[in-house]
Amino acid sequence: MYKIYVLKSQSDIFHYIGHTKDVEKRLHEHNYGKVRSTKAHIPYKVIYTEDFSTKSEAQRREYY
Repeated sequence: MYKIYVLKSQSDIFHYIGHTKDVEKRLHEHNYGKVRSTKAHIPYKVIYTEDFSTKSEAQRREYY
């Protein structure tokens, strides 16, 4: 099961959309500065998720 997720920075107005199998693990990586593209806007909270059965479906929705 794959998910797309939307993160909202709690320090400014930045939003980030991604896909993963494990949202909690991915949120931890974002909040601890392990993702270069989101490091400047820490901390984050998850504001939306959507489930997909395949990675390609999740990627298509993410890019949409």
